[in-house]
Amino acid sequence: MSGQSYYAHESSIIDPPVTIGEGTKIWHFCHVSAHAVIGRNCSVGQNCFIAGTVKIGEGCKIQNNVSIYDGVELEDYVFCGPSMVFTNVINPRCEVPRRDEFQKTLVRRGATIGANATVLCGTTLGEYCFIGAGAVVRRDVPAYALVTGVLGRITGWMSRAGHRLEFDAAGRAVCPESGKAYRKSGAEDVCLDDSSD
Repeated sequence: MSGQSYYAHESSIIDPPVTIGEGTKIWHFCHVSAHAVIGRNCSVGQNCFIAGTVKIGEGCKIQNNVSIYDGVELEDYVFCGPSMVFTNVINPRCEVPRRDEFQKTLVRRGATIGANATVLCGTTLGEYCFIGAGAVVRRDVPAYALVTGVLGRITGWMSRAGHRLEFDAAGRAVCPESGKAYRKSGAEDVCLDDSSD
């Protein structure tokens, strides 16, 4: 579309008014509802839907076939893998209207959600957590946690650069790519960035 600071393929529907940041690309057969907010330099793959109350930060990548429903907020640099699913009602029924019962889902900065994963509403996914392909997330996920499986469980920890962390006996790990240090805290259910920036 000419005269805009973002790109939207001609097959996509953008319902005004929307806020779409500079450098964002919206590909084939997408629908962005009125009042949605999408940050700068995002990529929205084919066949995606973005509801009107959705807020998407900068630098997010939303792969093909993802619907982001009312109540979902993505902070900066979130990755949504192909065909992953967000929900916004816990107990949907066609015969019972529940639009006033939408629950908020917050995905913190740098989180990755793998292909075909399902994120139940009312949850918060922590910074730089990593949700494995096909996982089902039904409760909050701490920062840097690796969650896998149906009825997803924490099975490890990930660095900001996306590498699985291997902790020593003292509870410390170093990302093999970035060299950033991490440490476990408490009952080993929290992972903290231990680098001094």
